[in-house]
Amino acid sequence: MKPWRGAGICLGDGVGGKGRRGGKGWMGRTGWKGWMGRKIRRALPAPPALPALPAHPALPVLALAIALAACSHKPPGNDKDEDAQIAAARPAKDAAFLASSDPVPASRHAELLPLAYFPIDAAYRVPAILKPIEDRTVVQMPTSTGTMRQMRRAGTLEFALKGQPLKLTAFVEVGAANVDHLFVPFADMTTGTETYAAGRYLDLDRNATGIYVIDLNRAYFPYCYYNPTWECPYPPSENRLKVPIRAGEKMRVSLK
Repeated sequence: MKPWRGAGICLGDGVGGKGRRGGKGWMGRTGWKGWMGRKIRRALPAPPALPALPAHPALPVLALAIALAACSHKPPGNDKDEDAQIAAARPAKDAAFLASSDPVPASRHAELLPLAYFPIDAAYRVPAILKPIEDRTVVQMPTSTGTMRQMRRAGTLEFALKGQPLKLTAFVEVGAANVDHLFVPFADMTTGTETYAAGRYLDLDRNATGIYVIDLNRAYFPYCYYNPTWECPYPPSENRLKVPIRAGEKMRVSLK
């Protein structure tokens, strides 16, 4: 399975959802094609209640993001190609999880597999601009174990979704061997009801253009959803979207 690359855009090629793949995907600090968490060996506390969602001001680059979408030179049918890749990756992930007891314990295979997803929707695949953040302040990001992970803000992804301006902060872990892998944890209005209460993740690979494609159809749960022996960072308050993101992974049973 080849890693997915974002569609070409007028100012450069975006890159998204890319990751190394092994027998079970990224292990250790990262999991299946992305950042899934560190493996630990102790009982964990329940995820904390998520703070209130902040208001987001209008984005100054919204007009540019719209222009990028309009001038995209992706070939006809490209969305269908991306949709087909995602549709093929999902059963492959299920098969990998079924073949092992980690990250999904064998005792939970029937409960959790196959994984559940919202229908693939090209409307959730949008261009974004990464505005770099030069501030080197270390962010202490809480995790599912109650410990902290040290992160730095790499930049702010600004984009428009269904006509609404949004933004998400991309992070790099302090001391990470690969500083070009951008970690984007987020929560939205489905969090805790239709999707995991501790949020979902996206991954991007840094490029020289600062232009990306965010594909929310690739949003996934951290491994601690399936198995409490994994340690997973919680999305910070700045990454709590005031809209429902009905794309990507969801819970098999809604709590609404």
